[in-house]
Amino acid sequence: MASAFPPPPSANDTRRVRAALMNKVCGDENMFALGTSIARVVQMASSDDHGAHDLAYYVLSDVALTQRILRLSNTIPYRTASGTVVTTVSRAISLLGFDTVKTAALGMLLVDALSNSAHAQSVRIELEASLCASLVGREMARLSAYQGAEEVSIGALFKNLGPLLVASHEHTRYRDINGLVAAGKHSIGQAAQEVLGCSYDALTESVLAEWKIPDVIVRSLAPLPSGTQKAPANRSEWMRQVASFSMEVSRLMASTSNPAGTATARAMLVRFGPALNLDANRFAELLTTVDGQMASMLESMNLEPQPKPEQETAMGLPSVLALASMDAGEDEPPGRYPSGKPYNARELLLAGVQDVTQMRASGQARLNEMILAVLETLYRSLGFRFATVCLKDARSNQYRARVAFGEDDEVRKAGFVFSANSERDVFHLAMENGADLVISDAAAPKIRELLPAWHRKLLPDARSFIVLPLVVGKAQLGLFYADRAEPAPEGVAPDETALIKALKGQLLAALSPPA
Repeated sequence: MASAFPPPPSANDTRRVRAALMNKVCGDENMFALGTSIARVVQMASSDDHGAHDLAYYVLSDVALTQRILRLSNTIPYRTASGTVVTTVSRAISLLGFDTVKTAALGMLLVDALSNSAHAQSVRIELEASLCASLVGREMARLSAYQGAEEVSIGALFKNLGPLLVASHEHTRYRDINGLVAAGKHSIGQAAQEVLGCSYDALTESVLAEWKIPDVIVRSLAPLPSGTQKAPANRSEWMRQVASFSMEVSRLMASTSNPAGTATARAMLVRFGPALNLDANRFAELLTTVDGQMASMLESMNLEPQPKPEQETAMGLPSVLALASMDAGEDEPPGRYPSGKPYNARELLLAGVQDVTQMRASGQARLNEMILAVLETLYRSLGFRFATVCLKDARSNQYRARVAFGEDDEVRKAGFVFSANSERDVFHLAMENGADLVISDAAAPKIRELLPAWHRKLLPDARSFIVLPLVVGKAQLGLFYADRAEPAPEGVAPDETALIKALKGQLLAALSPPA
């Protein structure tokens, strides 16, 4: 079967891709305006009252920016002891600090320019990573003895600019890069080089040079050597370390609701702790502070925080499963994707959610009827060729398919049986981590390694599938499984993801014991 990923481009192709991307990013009128605004804010002097006056004047010239800065200054972490409402930008700058307002304004400019992209979910993920990194950088600057250390928060904000711009302007290539990483043969830098003709870091540097951002900030974005970092010899080296550290912290914080206790946090302390004078306690305090500030930042922009898994995704799940994304491409007219998924999957899912919700609200539907309704909705709405619900049999200590739809459903249902004993495969990992998985290409080497032998024998031609674990508290009850005979690079759109979670949520509520 054909690969889900395009063949590697030639050197000429990648040069053309890079040139076209730079032209799109820097030649677009809106992006030119963004670059001009960012350069103006970055270059504002902060050494005297004149800089604060210029910043206040700039913020006041934009009504939306003014409202957001005032909202930020009135959130809980910044509210004055007297509780007096902050109503002027000048007071906000005095309360928050010049550098805080300047970095916040830069982040808000990025949000305004990019958050309405056609690929909003991907862009939102990268925007939040950038905003969070800037807050980490700002906290690290407060711990530093270097003069002008606050500039590092701007460097941290821009550290993620490459992925952010590609997600917004070349979403297909963004998904290709993530797909190569998920396949397990490329680092993020290698994947970007192959698809774009340059690394994300090189793209960021080129764009910032076009925007005439000061060299001291651009140099802080250079990648670090691998391994444990040595104590910085100067301010420039310190800024490079903090920019990279800030970006890694932001990714960690997005991956779990308890970042301080993860293996990744411990590895980061080994890598950066000696150089940045961080121990476990100071690192935990940093994470707590930034988490509160991030909530305030999102509140000021009227953005709801995205839910985080209880456990670090990368701890319990291999990275290839952590990257199994519920993200989709562009809207399409009525019909079906080559995989068989209907273009109107959202409308079909919504109808199913309404039906299941009404069944549960009536109090008359039996549990088996609700399970059947959920399974049928998944099967029809997403265009699967086979779908089943698998529940635990305590007597045999096995998970067994109880009902199924699709091709050869009875044969496949009879063979869909596996041990309840923990194993390192896609089904046990999904249940142990409570992670809904969307596998776009089951032929990817790293995915095949996680498919148990019984699945490969029973469903050798399954090329894309979903696994939705049913976990109540700590009890692993079973899972929904559905597959197709074709890869599904279109993925699952954010609104479809929400409906799938709502569908499963109704069933989990019915399965939960009464309070």
